[in-house]
Amino acid sequence: MDITNIVRTALQEIIVPELNSIKKENAEIKTSLGFVNKRLDDVNKRLDDVNKRLDDVNSHLVDQSRRIDETNKRIDEVRTELTSRIDATNNRIDQLTFQVGKIAQEMERIKREESVTSDILTRLRALEQKTANL
Repeated sequence: MDITNIVRTALQEIIVPELNSIKKENAEIKTSLGFVNKRLDDVNKRLDDVNKRLDDVNSHLVDQSRRIDETNKRIDEVRTELTSRIDATNNRIDQLTFQVGKIAQEMERIKREESVTSDILTRLRALEQKTANL
């Protein structure tokens, strides 16, 4: 045998089994990498779904925020209107209270006049009786 055959045989006995082992490991790595890539694709798809859902939620929140702002604006308008009405009602109550006070004073004056009139009538009747007895 010549040296070439010896080296070839030695290489085949040492390297070929090692190459076969490396090829087998490489195939396993490719299979694992395929599973990892599939899993990453699934995760990316779910992330896309989550991002879409987050976008939907954000749109909903923006809409809700706009509606809340409109409601707050309407509440402020109603509050202003009610405050104005309350102030007007308070003014009317103040005017009525003043008028009731004036009426009470007038009634007191009328009572005094009635009392005086009654006293005068009583005195006149008494005088009439005295003069009728004379």
